[in-house]
Amino acid sequence: MLILGIETSCDDTGVAILRDNEVLCELLSSQIKFHADYGGVIPEMAARKHLENLLPLVNIALSESKISGRELDLIAVTRGPGLMGALMVGVQTARALSQVWGVPLIGINHLEGHIFAGCEGLKPPFLSLIVSGGHTEIITVRDFGDYELLGQTRDDAAGEAFDKGAKILGLKYPGGPEIEKLARSGNSKAFNFPVPLKNSGLVEFSFSGLKTALLWQVKKFASSEELQANMNDLCASYQAAIIEALIAKIRLAVKLTGIHQVSISGGVSANGALREALRREKGFTISLPELKRCTDNAVMTALAGQNRYLREGITNSEVIADPSLHEI
Repeated sequence: MLILGIETSCDDTGVAILRDNEVLCELLSSQIKFHADYGGVIPEMAARKHLENLLPLVNIALSESKISGRELDLIAVTRGPGLMGALMVGVQTARALSQVWGVPLIGINHLEGHIFAGCEGLKPPFLSLIVSGGHTEIITVRDFGDYELLGQTRDDAAGEAFDKGAKILGLKYPGGPEIEKLARSGNSKAFNFPVPLKNSGLVEFSFSGLKTALLWQVKKFASSEELQANMNDLCASYQAAIIEALIAKIRLAVKLTGIHQVSISGGVSANGALREALRREKGFTISLPELKRCTDNAVMTALAGQNRYLREGITNSEVIADPSLHEI
């Protein structure tokens, strides 16, 4: 199968062409530099950048793969969840290309895409932790297409906690990589930040209280110089609390389900300290995506689309952007 994958759920424009599981071309246009001055993604700006980038990327991908659009067997596009304007650019473009080329179109849940990004080499059943700026949840993958949500965050996602924590510390956006970089030279035990819901018997997350704890700690410093002197230790301690919160719930999910295979995906899965901590765990085996597949990308959309197409074929339902889409 020749598959075109399109991903525009947030601020990355992704296009990929696969022949079965072989990646013929993978392109990604990041918008980080356009949103950095605002400390976060501006939805309207993100949609406009997708409009500028998407069709040129599709044309480049076809050229580099040495195929025409009419040779494709399938177009897979992310239809939600995500930012409405961004999703609409991807979905409407995919619908137009599908009609012009006479190629079947399938809409993919962004979360199912992340499951496929992190599960290379795994056979169901396994647990999938999706941890990003917009999502923190653990899903039981009984089989591809058969998913159960075990638990999710009550409030902020882990990636959002990194970004908002960085803002409290006066660091630039995106905050996760900045905190990780400074944490390498810090003492993770210097500040005793709470590990949210660590001892709860439920598979659930919460990071709002941890952010508040960081804010109050920053307020205790008498000057900006004192804050800077403690910056590395603050980053290391804050990061350690987030990581322990994530791993504690993986341990609980493994205990409750008896499933000992775990895949991790989403932008936070690129965090080096998290990856090292997961590799040290003895109670379960870990599947981690390569770094370029941690964040949003079109390869995961194409893989999920191919699998869903082979399972279910094409239904008669129209592919519509849905920013609040939950059911995978």
